[in-house]
Amino acid sequence: MEESALSFWMYLGVMSVFFGGTVKRILASERSSAPTLLVYSALFLLMERLCSFCLPTCVGLGVFCAACWLIMGTVAAAKPLPVEGKAVFITGCDSGFGKAAVLFLDSLGFQVFASVLDLEGAGAQELQKTCSARLTLIHMDITKPEQVQEALRITKAKLGVKGLWGLVNNAGVCVNFGDAELSLMSNYRGCMEVNFFGEQPFPCLAAYGASKAALNLFVNTLRHELKLWDVKISIILPSSYKTGQSRNVEYWEEQYKHLIENLPLSLMEEYGEEYLLETKKLFFQFAETATEDLSPVTNSIAEALLSRQPKVRYYAGQGVGLMYFIHCYLPVSISDRFLQKLFMKKSVLPRALQKRNNNNKKK
Repeated sequence: MEESALSFWMYLGVMSVFFGGTVKRILASERSSAPTLLVYSALFLLMERLCSFCLPTCVGLGVFCAACWLIMGTVAAAKPLPVEGKAVFITGCDSGFGKAAVLFLDSLGFQVFASVLDLEGAGAQELQKTCSARLTLIHMDITKPEQVQEALRITKAKLGVKGLWGLVNNAGVCVNFGDAELSLMSNYRGCMEVNFFGEQPFPCLAAYGASKAALNLFVNTLRHELKLWDVKISIILPSSYKTGQSRNVEYWEEQYKHLIENLPLSLMEEYGEEYLLETKKLFFQFAETATEDLSPVTNSIAEALLSRQPKVRYYAGQGVGLMYFIHCYLPVSISDRFLQKLFMKKSVLPRALQKRNNNNKKK
């Protein structure tokens, strides 16, 4: 096949993909479809002619793809669904993302059912005072099946045949920091029982990361299985935020004390307390850099609930999309180096490695 013919078919393939997506967005928007389609058709054809005639094939295709992406981005997104009459259930609302989501979704007009661990706690009391009469607070520990069933009974009784529009599975916990070998088995069990949430590996947060990976696999499976029922599932992937637990220094000091008291002596001897103290210090420093504004997360939750075609993943926060792109699509050598630079800024080696290095120097 001649180069010009090959170039033509490559451009045609690229244009068909982008133009098809643009047509779907235009038809789903409130614009007058026919004139808008004519304008965008002309733009696509003009860009294809300019790129194919004025640039080498590879460069032209790259420029054409970028131009198509920009053109597609100018098309108005589909109008969100109305809020009226929609009820959602949110777990883990004592503080953090859950509490912020309740406040935001209630302000939009949702009927919100919010589970909390402590109905008399400060978080629950603030929600009760701030939100509308549509809010229903429910005491529920998601690790206790009888409480989950009771929450379901209360929700069904209030909603009747209308049913829930959406479930925001927010409840989560991180119960320790440190290397995987230094994480107690009870920490793994605790994280799995509560979190079962996400996909990104986090050095020094092994139990938390493992529970996140587990839920990501489960959610992807569930997403395929529930298509038959027209139930859509999205994952919200937040960057680092200052939530109630992350800023609770007393809580993390207690977790550190619990780790030291329960760590096998052999592991303590191998790593040394100096190594553990530096890990705690770095964890606190990283937590201090977190963002206080939770609106990117709550906006993503609302968008997923009201979108006519919700995304599979929402990257909520600065840099989080890039982080997941590096992890998922770049070579392991690059993603590993990225994670090392982001999380593993340690200067203290485990005690056993210090001894080995000293012995090697003597030789």
